[in-house]
Parts: sequence; structure tokens; C-alpha cells
Amino acid sequence: MTAATGLPQGRPLTAADLEQMPDDGHRYELIDGALIVTPSPAVPHQRVVGNLHLLLRAACPDDLEVMLAPLDVTVSDVTVLQPDLLVAPRTALAGRTMAGLPVLAVEVLSPSTRLIDLELKRAAFERAGVASYWAVDPEVPSLTVWQLVDGRYDEVVVVAGEETVGLDQPYALQVRPSELVG
Repeated sequence: MTAATGLPQGRPLTAADLEQMPDDGHRYELIDGALIVTPSPAVPHQRVVGNLHLLLRAACPDDLEVMLAPLDVTVSDVTVLQPDLLVAPRTALAGRTMAGLPVLAVEVLSPSTRLIDLELKRAAFERAGVASYWAVDPEVPSLTVWQLVDGRYDEVVVVAGEETVGLDQPYALQVRPSELVG
């Protein structure tokens, strides 16, 4: 381990290394062994997370559960992610971590995480086989939905402002982006 950071040197970081990170208000994630550290989110981000959580939860069937970050999704020994929101089978949620994968991972975009969420995290969830990935942009406001088809994410809908979209994955739901930012 290097003296300055306490992190191992010369090898990718692992889920075990991630467990040694401090509880300091930052979000620590791994993507292919690279450490991603982000600050706590701002008010507009949290407002969207809260509103979307309520919307998802109100429509959620009994066999699934909606969870808020921080909750680790261990994709592999070198990729551990914390989506802003996730929907997973209730049977997968117990104890400190989640067993298996969510059926939906949602990221609310912030200026500091936009590229990470749209590129790196989306690709990691795609490789892992997470069925649905959503990105909400509070600035527009908009929602982009990707569905896994033959192992690849297809962009199935982009909706903005006052437009309303009816979704059927992971369950039936109506979303109007403008209502998420208010």
C-alpha cells in the first residue's frame, strides 16, 4: 500500500479494498478496478432522487423493492457501483449488500458525474446484464431509458419536460420529467 493514500499500488482495486474506504460522505465506487470518488449530491439532484423514489415505490409490485443510494451493487470483484436508485427482487435485498443484480439502475445526472453515469456506469451495468438503465437530467428535465436486448442496451425512449411516457419495464409506470424536478 502506498503511504500517502493507503491504497494498493500496481494492481486494480477490488471490492475488499473498497470496504476499507472511509465513511466521509463521499461515494466510493469501482469500475474495472479504478476508484471513482464523488462528493455528496446537490439539492436539485436529491430532489429528483426523492421524487422518483416516491413514484417508483408507489407503483412497485410486492416482489420488488426500490432502494436509494448508498447501496453497493457488486458486479464483479473489481466493479462495485452505487446507482442513485435501484429496483431489485426483495429476495436479493438483505443484510449489508445486495445478492445478485437489480432489474433497474437509475442515475440522476450531475455536472460532476454526467460522463461517468452516461458512459462508464451505463457500460458496466450493460456488461453485467442489468435489464434496465435510466438517466434523469434535472437541468432539461429529461429521462432516457435503455433496455437490455441481446446483451446490449437499446435506447428505447427519451422524454423531456411536460411529456409523459408510459413504461412497462421493470413494471407499469407513468413518468413526466417536469414533475421530478418540482
